[in-house]
Amino acid sequence: MNPSCRKKKRILIVEDHPLFRAMLVQLINQQLGMTVCGEANNINDALTIIEQQAPDAAIMDLTLAGNSGLELIKDLKARNIQLPVLVLSMHSESLYAERVLHAGAKGFISKEEAPEEVIAAIHAVINGEIYVSKRISQHILERQTRSGKPVAATGVELLSDREIEVYQLMGEGLSSSEISARLRLAPTTVDSYRARIKEKLGIKNAASLYQHAARWVTERGV
Repeated sequence: MNPSCRKKKRILIVEDHPLFRAMLVQLINQQLGMTVCGEANNINDALTIIEQQAPDAAIMDLTLAGNSGLELIKDLKARNIQLPVLVLSMHSESLYAERVLHAGAKGFISKEEAPEEVIAAIHAVINGEIYVSKRISQHILERQTRSGKPVAATGVELLSDREIEVYQLMGEGLSSSEISARLRLAPTTVDSYRARIKEKLGIKNAASLYQHAARWVTERGV
C-alpha cells in the first residue's frame, strides 16, 4: 500500500447500480482523506469484504441484488460488527430514515443530495455522529412528540422492511412483474409479500390493496 494512503479512511461501497457505484468511487477517491477499499452489489460480497478489509465506514443502498440493505445492517448489528453505515438511497427519507437508524445505521440521505452533502455525511458517521437532513430530523421529532405523546405504530408501520418496499411500489402504480424486476425478486415471492401485506392490513382483494397503497403514498408525499 502506498504510504500516503495509510491514514486515509477506507470506505466500502455497497450499491448494485454500476454507474452510480462508479460515480461514488470517483467522488470518494477524489477526497484527500478517503479511499474506496471495496465494492459490492449484494450482502454476501459485502460481508466478505468487511471481514477481509475492515473498512472504516460503508455507504449502502437499500435495494440490493437479492436482498434489502436493511438486512445487511441488521446482520452487522447482530454480529456486533462496529461499522458505521451511511444509507444513500432513492427511497423516501420520511419513510425509511427511522427504520434505517433503528436497524443500526448511522445516517440516511437521498441520492438526490449534492456531492458535498454526501461527503459531509460520510465524515459525520465516521466521527460517530448520526446524520440525517434537517428536514427529516424535524419530521422524526414531530412524529414522536405530537400532542406530547409518542405516536403509536400504524398498520403500515408494522409491515416488515421488504413488505413496505413492495407496498410503496404498489402505491406508485407498479405491477407485480415491475416490482419483481425493480427489487430483483421472483414473481412468486412478490405475490407472497402482497398476500402478507393484505393480511396484516385487513384488506381482502388486490384492487383494494392497490387503492390503499396509492392513497398512503399520496398522503405521505413519498
